[in-house]
Amino acid sequence: MPVINTVLVANRGEISRRIFATCRRMGLGTVAVYSEPDRDAPFVAEADTAVALGGFSPAESYLRGDAVIAAALRSGADAVHPGYGFLAENASFAQAVVEAGLTWVGPPVTAIETMGSKLASKRLMAEAGVRTLPSVDLTCLSEPAVAEAAERIGYPVLVKASAGGGGKGMRVVEGPGQLTEKVAGARREAAAAFGDDTVFLERFLQAPRHIEIQLLADTHGTTVSLFERECSIQRRHQKIIEEAPSAVIDEPMRLRMGEAAVAASEAVGYVGAGTVEFLFEDGDFYFLEMNTRLQVEHPVTEMITGLDLVRLQLLVAMGEPLPAEAAEPRWNGHAIEARLYAEDPEADFLPVTGTLDRVRFPRLAGLRVDSGVEDGSTISVHYDPLLAKVVAWAPSRREAAALLARGLADAELHGSVTNRDLLVRVLRHPEFVSGHIDTHFLTRHNPADLGAPLAGVETERRAAVAAALAAQAANRTRAGVLATIPSGWRNVPSTFQQVSFRGRHGIIDVGYRFGRDGKIEVSGFERCRTLELSPTRVGVELDGLLSWHTIDRHGDTVYVTGTGGPVKLVELPRFPTTESEEELGSLHAPMPGTVLRVEVKEGEDVSEGQVLVVMEAMKMEHTLRAPHDGTVASLHTAVGEQVEANTVLAVVTET
Repeated sequence: MPVINTVLVANRGEISRRIFATCRRMGLGTVAVYSEPDRDAPFVAEADTAVALGGFSPAESYLRGDAVIAAALRSGADAVHPGYGFLAENASFAQAVVEAGLTWVGPPVTAIETMGSKLASKRLMAEAGVRTLPSVDLTCLSEPAVAEAAERIGYPVLVKASAGGGGKGMRVVEGPGQLTEKVAGARREAAAAFGDDTVFLERFLQAPRHIEIQLLADTHGTTVSLFERECSIQRRHQKIIEEAPSAVIDEPMRLRMGEAAVAASEAVGYVGAGTVEFLFEDGDFYFLEMNTRLQVEHPVTEMITGLDLVRLQLLVAMGEPLPAEAAEPRWNGHAIEARLYAEDPEADFLPVTGTLDRVRFPRLAGLRVDSGVEDGSTISVHYDPLLAKVVAWAPSRREAAALLARGLADAELHGSVTNRDLLVRVLRHPEFVSGHIDTHFLTRHNPADLGAPLAGVETERRAAVAAALAAQAANRTRAGVLATIPSGWRNVPSTFQQVSFRGRHGIIDVGYRFGRDGKIEVSGFERCRTLELSPTRVGVELDGLLSWHTIDRHGDTVYVTGTGGPVKLVELPRFPTTESEEELGSLHAPMPGTVLRVEVKEGEDVSEGQVLVVMEAMKMEHTLRAPHDGTVASLHTAVGEQVEANTVLAVVTET
C-alpha cells in the first residue's frame, strides 16, 4: 500500500486551504506551490512548506506539470493532490506524477483520458445504454460542414469544449448568423483554458435541470453513489448555486441516476472521487459529462452526509477500503452552496480586480465558509475571481436557503464589487424557494436587476446618518483632551454640521448637531437617540426605528453593514474640484488584460453591436462592441498589448 506522509496540493486558493485542513486532521504534512501573484496568499502561509513556481499566468505556473513535480520531489512530498481546475484532469500530468514515484490522489490515468474528453465519454455512455444528447465533433470540419451539422441538430445549439469544464469554451448559438464567430471564440477560449481547442456541437435544451451524482470508488471493488446535487442556477454555463439533495428527484429516480452513474464509473475502472453529470428534463435524464476530480460544490455533499471527501480521497489513495460510513452512506437535511465571485452582475458578470479591504462572515450555526481570501488579499487578473464558497445546512431546504441568504447579506465584503446581492436575491426568489428552477433561471430573470444593491433609498439614508455620527465619534477619539465634550458640540446650538455622501441612490446630505444635554438632532428626523456610538459601531433610533450599523472607513469610502443590506458611501469633499471631460464615444478596457484581436481600423464606419476589440482576462474573452452606428475616430491599442482597467481602447463618433 502507498505510504503518504506529506501531500503537495497542485492548486491555489480555497481548495488548497480546504485540503490542508483535512491533512492536518489526519496528521499529514502539507506543501503549497505558488505563482508570483500568490506569494502572500493565505493558502501559502497555511502550508507546512511552500515552493515557488515563478511566473504570473497559469501557463507560467500552475499549468507547468514539470515544475509542480519538481517541487514535490524537492519538498519531500509523497503524494500530489490536484484539487480542481488547472491540471486536475490532465492525464499526462497524472502519468508523470506516477512515473516520478509519487502517489496520485485521483483516478487512474486511463479513466482521466476516457472521461476527460466529453466526446469520448459520450460515445462510451451511448454504448453502455445511457441516453446522451445529439452532438457532432467539429474537428477537421469545413465551415459549410459545421453549418450543416448545426442545421441537422437544430437551433439553438451549444458549442462546447471537449476538454475541461467550468463553462469555459461554451457558447449558445441562436441562429446561423452567430455560428462562425461563436465556434471560433469557443476554440480560442478552450485552447487558452485547457490547451486543447477541440469543440463540438450539442442540442441545447430549453429548460433542463442540472443534476450530478457524487461517486466514490476504492481499489477493493466498491463503488458507491453519495446521492445527487442540483446545480441549475448558472451564469455563462458555470454553476453559482448548488444544493443537495435536489427538490425534484424522488427516491426511485435517485436510485436510477445513481445506478447509471455507478455503471459509468465501473465502465472505466474508476477509483477515487468523481462526479457524473446529467441534464434532467420531463422526467428523463441525459448524460452530460464525468468530472474525474473533486468538484467545487463538494461541500454540500459533505454537509448532508457528514463525510469528509478529501479524507476519503486520501484513504483510497493509500489503498484503504472505503470505511463503513462511506460504503453505506446516509443523508440528512439540506445544504446549499453559493459561489461568491468578484464580478459585477450589472455589467454582464464582468470579473473585477482590486484589493479586498475587509472580508468578514457572520458566525451562524449551520454556516460554513471555504474562502481563499482575507483582509488585504489581491484579486488577480490571472485567475478565476472566486472569493469563497458559502454553504448553509438546515433540516429543510427552505431553512437552508434563508440561512444562506442571511449569512451572505450580513457579510462584510469591502473593496470589491461582488455577486453577493444577486446570490441573496436568488435565494429569496419565489421560484427558487418553491424549487421551480432550471438552468435558464438567469435568462428569464435579469441579472442586472437581481444584482442591484439590496439596500434601498431609506436604508441608504439611515446608513449615511450612522456614517456621519461614527465620523464624529472618531474625531472625539482623536481629540484626546477634548473627549469630555460631546462630539459635534457647537457654541451656537442652532447650527447643524453638514456632511454629504454619494450613494447608489444619489447624493445624501446629513445635517446633525449635539446639544449641551448630549442629545442629538438629525435634520429630516423628528427624534434621534443613540444606544451605541463609536467609530466602528452605531446603534441609532430615528423616528422610533432602531437599527445597528457596523462602520468600516477607508479614506473617503465608508462601508456600512446593517439592517436592510450593506451600503457603500463616498464622502464628498466640501469644495469639489471640476474634472476634465473625456472624449465622447470612448470605449474602455473593462479590466486589466491582453488584447487578442482588433477588428477595425481608424476611419472605418461601424454599425451598432459590431465587434471592435477582443480582450482576454481571468481566463475568459471579453468583447468590446460599437455602442452605436458611427466611425472609428481613433484606436489606442494593438494586438498583444497589456492594458489596465479603464484604458481607452477606441473612440467611436456617432453618425
